[in-house]
Amino acid sequence: MSYPHVIVWLDHHRATVIDFSIDDQHVQRVASENPVQLHRKSGPMGTGRAPDDRSFFDEVTRAIEPAAEVLVVGPGTAKVSFMTDLERRAPQVAKKVVGVESADHPSDGELLAFARRYFKRIDALRGNL
Repeated sequence: MSYPHVIVWLDHHRATVIDFSIDDQHVQRVASENPVQLHRKSGPMGTGRAPDDRSFFDEVTRAIEPAAEVLVVGPGTAKVSFMTDLERRAPQVAKKVVGVESADHPSDGELLAFARRYFKRIDALRGNL
């Protein structure tokens, strides 16, 4: 089932997608098939940046595609990398994104509450309340 609003929280290892309406919600989890650990105690440091996992981004894109409006949140650079990939490879879905925000590691309840407040403000600005 798809609802009009979706919030997606993601980092480079996993994503939580919550689509919701006023009185219902659906939670979906997406995990990267190739998680990369950047912390090293010895050896060459490299760039310190996790490589983008296109198949992971594709799966998240499929999960948010049915929504009318999407809010993308997360820690670090994964949300920006996802948006860059989305704009390049799925511009019709990227147009549905109403905001990109920073968020640490919230619980599903905290994530849903954040999304409800965010979309309520957007609806108020549009005069849809």
